[in-house]
Amino acid sequence: MASISLKDLVKTYGDVEVLHHVEGEIQDGELIVIVGPSGCGKSTLLRMVAGLETVTSGEISIGDTVVNKLEPADRDIAMVFQNYALYPHMSVRENMAYGLKIRKISKDEIDRRVNEAAEILEIGAYLDRKPRQLSGGQRQRVAMGRAIVRNPQVFLFDEPLSNLDAKLRVQMRLEIRKLQQRLGVTSIYVTHDQVEAMTLGDRLMVLNGGYVEQFGTPIELYDRPATVFVAGFIGSPSMNFLPVGANGGTLTLGNGATLAGGVQASGTVTLGVRPEHLVQDDAGAIRITVQMCEQLGANTLIHGVLEGSDTEFVASAPGHVTAEAGSVMCFTAVAEDLHIFDTTTGKRIDA
Repeated sequence: MASISLKDLVKTYGDVEVLHHVEGEIQDGELIVIVGPSGCGKSTLLRMVAGLETVTSGEISIGDTVVNKLEPADRDIAMVFQNYALYPHMSVRENMAYGLKIRKISKDEIDRRVNEAAEILEIGAYLDRKPRQLSGGQRQRVAMGRAIVRNPQVFLFDEPLSNLDAKLRVQMRLEIRKLQQRLGVTSIYVTHDQVEAMTLGDRLMVLNGGYVEQFGTPIELYDRPATVFVAGFIGSPSMNFLPVGANGGTLTLGNGATLAGGVQASGTVTLGVRPEHLVQDDAGAIRITVQMCEQLGANTLIHGVLEGSDTEFVASAPGHVTAEAGSVMCFTAVAEDLHIFDTTTGKRIDA
């Protein structure tokens, strides 16, 4: 197994810079998730680690070896793609064994590795089937099996669950996490799905427009987002944002009501508060004109507009709570659950 070091990575296509001075240290055995919206550069970064994209400047190391100039086959990595990339004319067993045959591994060793991987992934009954005879989830297991048999230093996952339905995605991401923990292989996983990222990653690297916005554990990103972008991207439903006036530790909303903000700031700042941290309170400063309610069973999402503005707001309430469109509901939140950001830079303001 091996650690991975990303040092000052830049990637350009012509005059367009798509990755900007990316830095990150990935420890041996960690599962790191690179997450961000479409077009942010996450798959490009993964392909640079794999050797499928050249590095414009900067340095990638796997273990003690700088791999910038190494071919993909010489990096001791295995990659799992979203489209499975299985050979349709080969059986499951042949697909899993193909890479080992190319490397001239002995037949007995190939059989041992394939059977061991098939047992781990519970696909032993499908070894003689062709990919077309398998479901999407089974094909993805085969693709992972093909990676496992290589005993690589690093696993790379490029949105491997994108083609699966919602229920199967939940099941498969748990399988991937258990598999990675069992094998202890350093892994990088790319996704645009923040729920997938939160449940899978030891740490998350949030990319936005080719820049690293924050690199930390899921709970760090949830509790202390470094920027407005991270705050809005991590968490479902998304964090609410509104401009407020700050005077010391007091925040003044557009309707003149005040909240204790917990940080010392002045002037206009951006207040962020998660829907699940809003508490219904008839005397609460946050007054919402209800537009609609989504009753989800365990909780109800109340969508509305903040009083005195056109700012849309979402609050999460217990599942039995509901309200008529046009009615007003009041909420409050404790200072520890409020997030204050600089309106100009979008960066977090701490106490």
